[in-house]
Amino acid sequence: MEAETLALAQGIDFSLWGLFAKATVTVKLVMIMLIGASFWSWSIIVQKTIQYRKARAEAAQFDQAFWSGEPLDGLFDTIGADPDGPSEKIFAAGMSEWRRSHREDGALIPGATARIDRSMDVAISKEAERLQKGLPVLATVGSTAPFVGLFGTVFGIMNSFIEIAAQQNTNLAVVAPGIAEALLATGIGLLAAIPAVVFYNKLSADSDRILGNYEAFSDEFATILSRQLDS
Repeated sequence: MEAETLALAQGIDFSLWGLFAKATVTVKLVMIMLIGASFWSWSIIVQKTIQYRKARAEAAQFDQAFWSGEPLDGLFDTIGADPDGPSEKIFAAGMSEWRRSHREDGALIPGATARIDRSMDVAISKEAERLQKGLPVLATVGSTAPFVGLFGTVFGIMNSFIEIAAQQNTNLAVVAPGIAEALLATGIGLLAAIPAVVFYNKLSADSDRILGNYEAFSDEFATILSRQLDS
């Protein structure tokens, strides 16, 4: 009996592809969905990593230009009213409202400070939406992928018991393939979920730091303009 069981076990393909090929349609669909979610998560991770790196480099370059001593009007004329960089957009929003707040005689329209602050807040909000786009997908994959994989595992084990009942045989060669196929779904679910959770936390922290720097710059810039208004 042991020799027969060993011979049957040796004839079973326990490779990942072999287990996938033998799985039921439902378990296959679960695995395909999880693999797709994993690729989607990694595409977002790579995209956001590159985006945040560019945002930090752009912010450092703009800070250097901003604090170089060049007049603000000259810096604004250099970058234009619709620049590409996030820091430049926040600066341009404030400067545009600053210029619009002047009358033809040079006097300021009342409430200029509040309007400048709101203009920069709107620009920061737009950048926040752009920076955080895609992060909810990572959170969703990280929280649901293990349960989706568990569903595939439960379904696969249920089919294994059905197969045992049909063959009236509890031989390991009969039980092992179905259980291995079922557990593969959970493994793929964890493989999709763990990187999604880890990088969601990291990228969320990076996004918060970048937005914090934007808000700090906005406050400093508003203070500079406020001094000019008072003088």
